[in-house]
Amino acid sequence: MPVTAALVKELRERTGAGMMDCKKSLTETGGDMEAAIDLMRASGAAKAAKKSGRVAAEGLVKVNVSADGKIATILEVNSETDFVTKGDVFIDFVDELGDLALKTTPANIEEFLSQTLENGDSLEKARGDIVAKVGENVAIRRVQTLRTDGIIGAYKHGERIAVLTAITGGEATLAKDIAMHIAASKPECVTAEQLPAELLEREKAVFVEQARESGKPDDIIEKMIGGRMKKFVSEVTLYGQAFVKDPDTTVGKLVEAAGAEVTAFVRFEVGEGIEKKAENFADEVMAQIQA
Repeated sequence: MPVTAALVKELRERTGAGMMDCKKSLTETGGDMEAAIDLMRASGAAKAAKKSGRVAAEGLVKVNVSADGKIATILEVNSETDFVTKGDVFIDFVDELGDLALKTTPANIEEFLSQTLENGDSLEKARGDIVAKVGENVAIRRVQTLRTDGIIGAYKHGERIAVLTAITGGEATLAKDIAMHIAASKPECVTAEQLPAELLEREKAVFVEQARESGKPDDIIEKMIGGRMKKFVSEVTLYGQAFVKDPDTTVGKLVEAAGAEVTAFVRFEVGEGIEKKAENFADEVMAQIQA
């Protein structure tokens, strides 16, 4: 059977693959549509395995909240470039994963990855299919479920930062305002009591070394360290930070005035903690051509 433009178009619509890949598969299978699809799936799996080692530090975050507002999930899915994140194939995949996360409320990413989609595909198979379509490595990186008897506030800053906040007392507007603040100010935890001891010790050691280099007496150094540690704690704790919408008050005072309490929060930012590989642009283009 001759490979016509209509056949190539149909195969593209059914697989989401590139035109040249579709034409090649149809040529190799003598224009047999189903055989071409099987060939592309097999080839796609091989390409997915080859691409799995590439750094995927771009991507999207997705937030889903239950109808009663008591359960929410937050998810990060990565790609190699932000170009892919703007395509319907990737966006639809992330949306489908977000719906699945809210349905299954996983405790961790391992539990989530063991789930299957409505069509029966495993998440690994679905991920491999997306890799074949977009031509880049795709990683389902992390997911978290937040539950509360109080109120959940959700906020997204573009497509790269998402926050969930749980409060008791107060109102939905306050929960969302606090989520927005967390997106902007990136606190480590809610209160000073929740700061890890090792973090405090590390910061104190840095301040001590800096103070000693100044040559000041020990009693003055002790006061300097105390002041710097107090400032550090206020900068990294939610309650100690100046509220972004009203810098004259802290989040802690804002919450107290509302008779509320922040019980938990989750903040995801696309690519945080992933070490990006710096490459020469010409080399990167050549690597894409040879892939």
